[in-house]
Amino acid sequence: MRGLKDKVAVVTGASRGIGRGIALRLAQEGCKVVVNYNRSAEAAQSVVDTIREQGGEAIAIQADVSDYQQAQRLIKETLKAFGRVDILVNNAGTTRDQLLLMMKEADWDLVINTNLKSCFNVTKAALRSMMKQRYGRIINITSVVGLAGQAGQSNYAASKAGIIGFTKSLAKEIGSRNITVNAVAPGYIPTDLTNVLPDEMVKEMIALTPLGRAGTVEDVAAAVAFLASDDASFITGHVLTVDGGLVMQ
Repeated sequence: MRGLKDKVAVVTGASRGIGRGIALRLAQEGCKVVVNYNRSAEAAQSVVDTIREQGGEAIAIQADVSDYQQAQRLIKETLKAFGRVDILVNNAGTTRDQLLLMMKEADWDLVINTNLKSCFNVTKAALRSMMKQRYGRIINITSVVGLAGQAGQSNYAASKAGIIGFTKSLAKEIGSRNITVNAVAPGYIPTDLTNVLPDEMVKEMIALTPLGRAGTVEDVAAAVAFLASDDASFITGHVLTVDGGLVMQ
């Protein structure tokens, strides 16, 4: 895709799942990739090693991006290593599913902070550099659950819906600086995060998906690469669903 060669991309929560797929795809497109992780150091290093084996450039940086100071450090270390931040993919996320009447306050706070507050933390840290260079691509990973809701996921749905509002508002704020802000909303994608879902729920989601299958991390990564590229330079404030049509149901 046009315009990705030698761009510096930060991908949060990139040690596994969708984040890993995004990091690998951006590296294949020629980006220098910062693989952010919180606890999975070995998995993050595996992503870096894979990118390097394929001739790309990558480093791993540990930071709990739900913490403001650590998010600031992530961007400072990126700037120290590469001198700039061109692409930011806010992908870090978690779930703590439970019906609201039984949900613990700690589980609500953890999901909101990990999924939503992290977008504020890392984006604010990266914005000054992007505004100075008058270029940036910010892609936030939301979910079809943020568009349609899901019983037992009020915390997750609220965080993902919040990301959509965040995306649209920020797009209006910084568009004049040649910085685009978009979101990608995956449907059912088998990952470690979704492996905890009951088999009945998985079967129901696939049955409701017009394309009749689960998605892949590569499907999501391709959408992110497109939005990060020059091919999407006139797209901002958009939510791109990568869900096989699930949200229409």
